[in-house]
Amino acid sequence: MLPVWQTGIIREITQVTPNTRRFLIEIPGVENFEFQPGQFVTLDLPISEQRSKRWRSYSIASAPNGTNMLELVIVYMPGGAGTNFLFHSLNVGDKLTLRGPMGTLTLPKTLDKDLYFICTGTGIAPFHSMLQYIFAHNIPHQKIFMIFGTRKREDLLYPDELKALEEKMPGFTYIPVLSREDWDGRKGYVHAVYEELCAGLPPAIFMLCGWNKMVDEGVERLKAMGYHKNDIIAELYG
Repeated sequence: MLPVWQTGIIREITQVTPNTRRFLIEIPGVENFEFQPGQFVTLDLPISEQRSKRWRSYSIASAPNGTNMLELVIVYMPGGAGTNFLFHSLNVGDKLTLRGPMGTLTLPKTLDKDLYFICTGTGIAPFHSMLQYIFAHNIPHQKIFMIFGTRKREDLLYPDELKALEEKMPGFTYIPVLSREDWDGRKGYVHAVYEELCAGLPPAIFMLCGWNKMVDEGVERLKAMGYHKNDIIAELYG
């Protein structure tokens, strides 16, 4: 059974990269918006007469914290009716129609293997939620790697927070990868990073989220390395 549609109120809009904004949304109809880290909400935007053409789904970037606030990070898509409305027609205080939570890209029940978050662009959102949740609740875990690919340094999401989390969270490693800018970090694409780290096929769970080309290629590469399909959890968009 699908969740009911609810009203959300935009409480904050922040430009976090040249083409990405952070939307902080309050759900006044509930005291605690309950969800599992990694799930998403669907927005019903006034951009079409047909319901299916109005709906846009976005992963929740914040972790469950006992409040009725949630965070979305949304990238502007040139020519996209949904993001054109979100970026150019909405202001703080405006209302949105949404429903959720939904989705099965959620944490394994026990983190008894190394965990690899592999993502591009706003595909980092569900993994940001999961990391916050693991840290806040001191959940036992093995090594955790965040491998985040984007084009340029200006496109990195949550870089300062993730660097700080490396210092505070035992076993966590943040590896940003840039494909179109020279810098002192990793260059190229995310695939080379996990292939290098997992050359000996250590027991691991891989979670992938981002553009479909990256996700599809990642799944195939992991299988070719020798990992079982049950070790791979993927969600794609675009």
